[in-house]
Amino acid sequence: MLGLVPVSKRGAGALRGTPSLADEVRLTVSNPAPALAASVRTGFVGAIGNTPLIALPKLSAALGRTILGKAEYLNPGGSVKDRAALGIIEDFEARGLLGPGGVVVEGTAGNTGIGLTLVGNARGYRTIIVMPDDQAPEKYGLLRTYGAELHVVPAIGFADPRNYYHVARETAAAIPGAVWANQFENTANRDAHERTTGPEIIAQTGGRLDAFVTAAGTGGTIAGTGRALKAYDPNIRVVLADPYGSALYAYVKTGELAFEGDSNAEGIGIKRIVANFRGAPVDDAVRVDDRTLVEMAYWLLREEGIFVGGSAALNVAGAARYARTLPEGSVVATILCDGGDRYRSRLYDAAWLAENDVTPTATDLSFL
Repeated sequence: MLGLVPVSKRGAGALRGTPSLADEVRLTVSNPAPALAASVRTGFVGAIGNTPLIALPKLSAALGRTILGKAEYLNPGGSVKDRAALGIIEDFEARGLLGPGGVVVEGTAGNTGIGLTLVGNARGYRTIIVMPDDQAPEKYGLLRTYGAELHVVPAIGFADPRNYYHVARETAAAIPGAVWANQFENTANRDAHERTTGPEIIAQTGGRLDAFVTAAGTGGTIAGTGRALKAYDPNIRVVLADPYGSALYAYVKTGELAFEGDSNAEGIGIKRIVANFRGAPVDDAVRVDDRTLVEMAYWLLREEGIFVGGSAALNVAGAARYARTLPEGSVVATILCDGGDRYRSRLYDAAWLAENDVTPTATDLSFL
């Protein structure tokens, strides 16, 4: 197991004569020249990233392997997609495609739209979000509250021109000067994770990591983080956790796009190879069904006090299953994508669980 290094506390005497944060804020208001302490983050954008890496003690003890969750739900916008949103917007800005008063358009299952909207608010951009109509209602409500112009379209296949992806592209093309975030094909998404998420995990584990397991929606997280981890140590295994209904599991295992079954998991799983996933250094794949996802979500809440959404629960289940194939004492990291509050009307609603025949019943980890 990884040891925890205590942080030493400074005595009261160490603070004598040193300005407090409140003092610094007062100074800044009256005189903007003095800089805030290095530990103070500037605005919404400055608070993205550097999320905790949380050891899951009960799960780790049960498996005899350390399972670590990168707590991306603690980003200021509430999900891992804050990183992609910031990376995409900063890339547009650097290329001169987005400036004050600009418009950002995206098709999304919700979290990328939330991240883009909040980064856009901080930067002074208008945001137009297109979503399919089969996502958790909480996400629509948050986007409207945050000020996005929200367009909800039928949840239909990618080949149909009415699919949310195509509607977002066409919406951006019809607005002079607007940019289409295009999170699936825009590799600024992947680059953001290679630049931040991967190096953070290396630093937080001291490089002592045997495997990294996570799902793919756009592929940006697994590809970017995986590239950074492999550059540090090629022996770190990068493993895809995939829901049923997605074709990526078969692609990793056989090189062919094929799928079976279906899933209610939101924001993950895809039936095509997009630019962010193409060339991702993925060594292996595990598949996780919806019942296992639900059981893990409730186990994490009950046993670890961790309240997460379905993709995070799937990731932890996938990490646990893969960890069992590794020697005892191995260390496996995964992504806790977002919090459970965005799924209270579904994953955490008894009627919805019963309707989808996934009411949790396990009292232990036998579902793994």
